Amino acid sequence: MTVAYRVVAVSGSLHEPSKTTALVRAIASAIAERAEVEVRLIELTDIGPDLAGALRRDQLPPRVEELLRAIETADLLIVGSPVYRASFTGLFKHLFDFVGQYELVGKPVLLAATGGGERHALIIEHQLRPLFAFFQALTLPLGVYASDTDFAGYEIDSEALQSRIALAAERALPLVGYAATRPVDLLAG
Repeated sequence: MTVAYRVVAVSGSLHEPSKTTALVRAIASAIAERAEVEVRLIELTDIGPDLAGALRRDQLPPRVEELLRAIETADLLIVGSPVYRASFTGLFKHLFDFVGQYELVGKPVLLAATGGGERHALIIEHQLRPLFAFFQALTLPLGVYASDTDFAGYEIDSEALQSRIALAAERALPLVGYAATRPVDLLAG
C-alpha cells in the first residue's frame, strides 16, 4: 500500500470567489489525477482575520497553528497569490512569516500566480521564488501563471492554461517523490 502525499495548497487571494483559488485548486486536482494525495486547501479569505492582529506565532488561534503545522509537514506545497502592487498579497507574506525558518528545507513548492495581464507573470520569478529560497525550499522549476483572459468568470477557460497545469503536475511528481525519501538533514547541509 502506498502512502498518500500530503499536499497543502495555499491561496493568497483576499476575495471569494477567486481566480487564484480556482487556479490553486486546479493544480491540486491535476496532482491528484496523477498520484495518491490528501489535499488541504488554505484560503486567506478564511484565516486572514485571525492573522491580522498577530505579531508572534504564539498569538495565533489554535486553528491557524494547526494550519501552519500542515504547511510545515506537507510533502508538497502549492502556493498562489494574485498580483498586488507588483507582489504577492501582504497577508500571504504574513502567513509565511509565521512558518519556522527551517521547516520548509528541501520541501517541493509549486509556485502559481494570477494577474490582470501577461506583464505580471514575473511575480513567480521576482517575488515568490526568492521568498521560498529564503526557506531553502525546493521551488519547482515550472510555475503556473494565469491572466484574466484565461478565465470565464472564476472558471479556467483556457486550453493553454490547462496544458501548463498538466505539465507542472507531471514535472512536480518525480521531485515530490525524491524529496519525500530524503532526510532533511542531508538537504539542510
